[in-house]
Amino acid sequence: MNTFFQHLRDPEYMHVLLNPLPVYGLAFGTFALVLALVLKNYRVTIAALVLVFVGAISAWPVYQYGESAYDRVKSVSDQAGEQWLDEHMARGEKMIWLFYVLAGVAGIGVGAVLKWPRTFMPVSLVALALSSGTLGVGAYISYAGGHVRHREFRFEPPPPPREEAEHHHGEEQHGTETHEHAAEQKPAASAQPEMEHAGHEQMQPKPEEAKTEQERKQLEASRLQLEASQKQLEASRKQLEAAGGASVTPSASTSPEHQHEQHSPHP
Repeated sequence: MNTFFQHLRDPEYMHVLLNPLPVYGLAFGTFALVLALVLKNYRVTIAALVLVFVGAISAWPVYQYGESAYDRVKSVSDQAGEQWLDEHMARGEKMIWLFYVLAGVAGIGVGAVLKWPRTFMPVSLVALALSSGTLGVGAYISYAGGHVRHREFRFEPPPPPREEAEHHHGEEQHGTETHEHAAEQKPAASAQPEMEHAGHEQMQPKPEEAKTEQERKQLEASRLQLEASQKQLEASRKQLEAAGGASVTPSASTSPEHQHEQHSPHP
C-alpha cells in the first residue's frame, strides 16, 4: 500500500492511471445522451450531462500530468517512442481546449435542464454533437500515446521528428530547478573575468568614438586660435586708434587767436 501511494506522486504513473477517463467517460456520456433522446426523459439527460462533464473535465489533470512526465518518459523511450511521444503531446496541446468547451456546455446544460425541464431536447442535441466530436479527438490523441511504450501497437512508421523548440511544456515545471542546478555547476570565478572583460571593453573607446573625440579637440583648438586672432586684431585696432588720435589732437587744439597772430602783420 505504501508503494502505491508513493507512485501517486509520480506524474507518469498518474497520467497512465487517469488517461482512460476522458475517452471512456465521454463514451458512456455520449451513449447516455442517445438514450435520453430515445426515452425523451429530462432526468436521464441530466445524468448523461453529468457523465459528459466528468469525462471532459478529467482531461485537465491528464494533460497536466502528461506535461510533467514528458521528460522522464522520453528519457526511457526508444527513437520511435520519442517521435510518438512528441506527436502525442502536440495533439494534446492543440486540441485540449475542446474538452474544456464541452465541460462548460455540459455544466450549463445541467443547470438549464434543472431550471427549464422542457429544454432537455435541444440541450441534449447540442451536447451530443460536441461530445461525439470530442470523443473522436480524444481517441485521436490517445492513439499516438499508445505507441510510445507499446511496441506491439506500432503497425505503422512513426511520425516525423519534431523540433525540440516546440516542447516548451517542461520549462514551467523544471525551469527553476534547472536554473539553480546550472548556477551551482557554473564556476563562480568565470563570472569575474567576464565582468573585467566587459569593463575593459567599456573603458576602451571605439574607433568611431575616438575619431569623434579627436575631431572635437581639433575644432576646439581652431576655435581658441580664432579667438586669439580676434583679440590680436582688436588690440591692433585700438593701437591704431590711439596713434591717430594723438596726431589729430595737437592740430585741433590750435586756437583761432593763435592763428590770427600768425597771419596778422607786425606793427
